[in-house]
Amino acid sequence: MLDVYDPDRSQTVLRNSGVSSWDDFSGALSNALSGLNNGSGLRILTEATTSPSFEHSIKRVQETYPGAIWHQYSPAQSGSARAGASLAFGQDLVPHYDFAKADVVVSLDADFLGEGPGKLPYTRAYSARRRLHDAADADNKSRVYVFESTPTLVGATSDHRIAVRAARMEGLIRTIANRIGLELPAGITPDEVPEDVLTALIEDLLAHEGSSLVVAGDSQPASVHALVYALNYVLGNIGETVHFHPPAITEADQLGSLKTLIDDINAGGVQTLLILGGNPAYSAPVDLDLAGAIASVPFSAHLNTYVDETSSRTTWHLPQTHDLEVWGDAKAFDGTISIGQPLIAPFVEGKAALEVLAMALGEGSKTTYDIVQDYWKARVDGSFDSFWREVLYQGTVPNSTHATVPVSLQASALAAPSSPAPQGLELVFRTDPTLYDGRFNNNGWLQETPKPFTKLTWDNAALISPKLAERFDLKSRDVVQLRLGDLRVDAPVWVQPGQAEETVTVHLGYGRERTGHVGEGTGFNAYALRGSDNPWFAENLELRKTRKRHELVSTQMHQYIERDRHIVRHGTTSALKQHPEHPHFVHPVEHHTSDLYDDYVYEGYAWGMVIDMNVCTGCNACITACQAENNIPIVGKEQVARGRSMHWLRVDTYYSNDLDNPEMYQMPVACMHCEKAPCEPVCPVGATIHDHEGLNVMVYNRCVGTRYCSNACPYKVRRFNWLQYAELDTTATSLAMQKNPNVTVRSRGVMEKCTYCTQRIAAARIQSNNENRRIVDGEVVTACQAACPAEAIVFGDLSDANSRVVATKTSPLNYGVLTELNTVPRTTYLARVANPHPSLESLISHDDPHMESVEGMTEDAMPEDVGGH
Repeated sequence: MLDVYDPDRSQTVLRNSGVSSWDDFSGALSNALSGLNNGSGLRILTEATTSPSFEHSIKRVQETYPGAIWHQYSPAQSGSARAGASLAFGQDLVPHYDFAKADVVVSLDADFLGEGPGKLPYTRAYSARRRLHDAADADNKSRVYVFESTPTLVGATSDHRIAVRAARMEGLIRTIANRIGLELPAGITPDEVPEDVLTALIEDLLAHEGSSLVVAGDSQPASVHALVYALNYVLGNIGETVHFHPPAITEADQLGSLKTLIDDINAGGVQTLLILGGNPAYSAPVDLDLAGAIASVPFSAHLNTYVDETSSRTTWHLPQTHDLEVWGDAKAFDGTISIGQPLIAPFVEGKAALEVLAMALGEGSKTTYDIVQDYWKARVDGSFDSFWREVLYQGTVPNSTHATVPVSLQASALAAPSSPAPQGLELVFRTDPTLYDGRFNNNGWLQETPKPFTKLTWDNAALISPKLAERFDLKSRDVVQLRLGDLRVDAPVWVQPGQAEETVTVHLGYGRERTGHVGEGTGFNAYALRGSDNPWFAENLELRKTRKRHELVSTQMHQYIERDRHIVRHGTTSALKQHPEHPHFVHPVEHHTSDLYDDYVYEGYAWGMVIDMNVCTGCNACITACQAENNIPIVGKEQVARGRSMHWLRVDTYYSNDLDNPEMYQMPVACMHCEKAPCEPVCPVGATIHDHEGLNVMVYNRCVGTRYCSNACPYKVRRFNWLQYAELDTTATSLAMQKNPNVTVRSRGVMEKCTYCTQRIAAARIQSNNENRRIVDGEVVTACQAACPAEAIVFGDLSDANSRVVATKTSPLNYGVLTELNTVPRTTYLARVANPHPSLESLISHDDPHMESVEGMTEDAMPEDVGGH
């Protein structure tokens, strides 16, 4: 949404950096194509696509110009899962996992909750097996083992997590497979994996044949995926928890396709190059020098929403419309097709990739609506109008989901020799949790959203383990030089608990040369270390400490409320079974029988919320959803460094046990809407008050900025609007149109906080009053609740005895934070319950988790009240 209204979006056609027009480009393209012999010398480079109408348009261009070749490349896609299926089954297939049926899950460097096209349905299904209300649900909870090189959302939610370098995953899967009964060439079992964990894992897999699931990450090579599929096959999981479908993306070897294009350019075989979308000059492997190759093509054009690194090297830059401004279609990862409809007329004089292809076909007057409709008209029997209306209404094309393909394991898949032992330090590449592959670099919401675990904003860093930091005498914010052969980059380090000892992790998407003003000067370019032979992890990394420091800004300790209090409550399924009514890990507290404040009596609604710590993954979707919904300003790195970030909602990370393999807990914290709110009596002007439905509300026109309420709040969930972030002149930029019209745009000098999305409550109240009824349960959905793929947030009316929020609060796991202060919070939590293997229960910490400072590993570098474990 923010990108649609971004003032930095490309506004006009450029030719050699000078202003031109679409008519001029159309004429130039026609001349360029007419000079080719049957299209010989025409190349089209796009990102990987699943759009049926786009693929059809490409094929039409190739029919018109038989010599034309289409290349696809997306820097964040590996294709190793498909290649692994070809090795294991001799077919080009992709896996689809059913986490809802999996009693035991084993993850090998796979962040299936945070990456990949299936992450949202996977999160929903995975959470269904991790959720529990009371002891009766304990036996239904899945058990999750995670082996990973750097902390992920999956690792944070698991029952057993071991930090293992990425290159040792093949040795680990070979060991597991051989103990299960497969006879493979032996691999090197990672030293990091304790024998008792390995024994328990094997026992669990054998006890759950047909209901277990082993998953490998996309960054792992095809050989690892083939072994994982073979293991699932032998365990009887194929057809139960693992299904295989035809791939939604046509190009199987994207990196090979890109290499072929560059070779053709360097050989002088490319006269016309159309780059439709993406930023390959920035994101392609550095050793291929795609940027230099592009500059040598006589006629080149780049379609994109920004003038970027690729645009600066092409003859033409073409402004691209946003996906929310045009018609289109796409396949989901399971083959289901949907039609995309525009939500707004185009903001700029741009075109979609479909329209540029139409220009190449001499059909420049066609719109995306015409092109998409023409494609589907040729594929519908009967009334097209009826089909079109029904598809738009339902959202998907009926019967378009791919059928499951039966597979048979090939013996050759098990014969491959194991890889040699990894050498030296390991460098692991990951897409950024917020900026992805760099395409969202100019998005202020995503730049300022704290990363999971590190809580870094406006920067990336080289993540290192506490032991590696100790070995090289490093502290967070020290700058090191990373070297891979002749490639080198300077990067600040961040000491991350749970990082594999020999692994350095860098996130892609920063260090841009050409971007909008929001993303200027943020981070370092990790692509400069990424070669075509090591796109996801590389060995023999050299790490050299420099004398420089770089200011990294982390929000981890900004709203510190711990101080040896029972903030995060956690335990195990066995403990819950032993104490089903009052699990000892919830720490019940005695409340005072009387206080200075009268109790409120509610004659209408009484709103409340529960956050389930068992299923919250810490993905941060709630933070950005809240920011978009409530017109929360972006403040920038300098102000965040001063502790002035404005987010009404935060996700705190807590750690327990040792720093190398810690338990990790993600805890969303917003306004608790306390019944006895400490912020209310201290306000001298009555700006923060209790309303008749139990909300703690702010009257912005009364607030004079004393900040007494913030001082009185034990949860530290109030944000003071220090500077004039809002645009007073609503005609200044297009960003003014991005604001939610149902929420006040605040000027400086007022206190801001979560309102339980009171504007949504008001809308439901008006609707129900018009219909002479009460608001029904589930009618009001807060922005954070709507965005949560795990359904970790439950909101509703506490005066409705049949509401879901009331039922959730009856759980023996339900607790309020700091209730010993008699604040009586309306927002409560369900305690986190792990499901460890019985033989490994002693590994689970029974101490209260703490927020760790990662400033450095020395005692004096940590706050006095934190300390290490």
